[in-house]
Amino acid sequence: MRQTWRWFGEDDPVTLDHVRQAGAAGIVSALHHVYDGSAWPQHEVDRRRDVIRAAGLTWDVVESIPVRNEIKIADGRRAEAIGNWIDSLRAVARAGVKIVCYNFMPVVDWTRTDLRWKLPTTGLALRFDAVDFAAYDIFVLERPNAEASYAPERVRQAKARFEAMDAEKLATIERNLIAGLPATERTFDRASFREALLDFTSMRDEELRANLADFLRAVVPVAEELGVLLCIHPDDPPFSLFGMPRVVSTASDARQILKAYESRSNGLTFCTGSYGTRADNDLPAMIREFGDRIHFAHLRNVAIEPDGSFHEAEHLEGGTDMVAVVDAFLAEQQRRKDAGRADWMIPMRPDHGHLLADDIDRERINPGYSLIGRMKGLAELRGIMRALGATKYPGLGLH
Repeated sequence: MRQTWRWFGEDDPVTLDHVRQAGAAGIVSALHHVYDGSAWPQHEVDRRRDVIRAAGLTWDVVESIPVRNEIKIADGRRAEAIGNWIDSLRAVARAGVKIVCYNFMPVVDWTRTDLRWKLPTTGLALRFDAVDFAAYDIFVLERPNAEASYAPERVRQAKARFEAMDAEKLATIERNLIAGLPATERTFDRASFREALLDFTSMRDEELRANLADFLRAVVPVAEELGVLLCIHPDDPPFSLFGMPRVVSTASDARQILKAYESRSNGLTFCTGSYGTRADNDLPAMIREFGDRIHFAHLRNVAIEPDGSFHEAEHLEGGTDMVAVVDAFLAEQQRRKDAGRADWMIPMRPDHGHLLADDIDRERINPGYSLIGRMKGLAELRGIMRALGATKYPGLGLH
């Protein structure tokens, strides 16, 4: 698999030199300073490509061109928002980037309640505490009818947790949930967040799925024309938040997305952490089923806790058999190479590394995107790829 690294641009505390030191060859990036739904200017896209190229790396994947909520709710501004999205797509294609990851999560992007949860190793991990989340939703945000989203026992647990929280704890949870994590489209205060939710809390999964299908019918033909592969990222976490619909959480969801527009340009980003947060998702089986339409992979691991909480685990620990996952990806690469495809190698990146060593005390770090934790994860994943390449897939030249 082609080893890549997410880079947030020249303000990223992890530099392109650090990326090279980690052993990655490709960059995953986006114009995060142009995240207001406007079309990305060609000169800005070209400049990002040229900065990456000057460092001896290649811009392999765009992650992400943001999909505005106007598209997800299909309101009167949808046509303009899709037009801007297509203009950005054309700009990155002209710059030579042919894989575009995007997501269709309403209002919030990936969501965690704790960004510095202490592990037994003394490193720090991202964590989603299901009880803390319910406590915030019901008793702080006071979303209308929020209690109906939870089992009675969870409501009781949430009430007890809320009553035990001090103001600092509540402020931290709120900041983590709604103030905007890396690469999110916008930030909120409590009032604006409540208002944003109103567009979705009465929407059923079927309605959001239909709006996604409409979006695909508009953008996939353009991607085909440009030779670009689109790949949707799964929901993170892969279950409803704040009463909103989810449509990219399971194998069944993936099947419906791929059937909505039959084209290799309509594909998947396979995030093992997102799909792996549901125990009913069989990841190696999903890779075998959808392999031809998987264009990009995020490799990380999560540990699911008994109450439905979860945290980012070591890349080779947690609930996902990462050896089996990498084996399935290498088998798909071998199939592609045997078929004579030039694009047989699937780009991957290590995702959501722990805060370790000197990174713990850095003044500025993008949560989930530390240097040392991701470097450690990439090294471990590279070891799996090398070992399997030598023993099972010598034709891929990974040994």
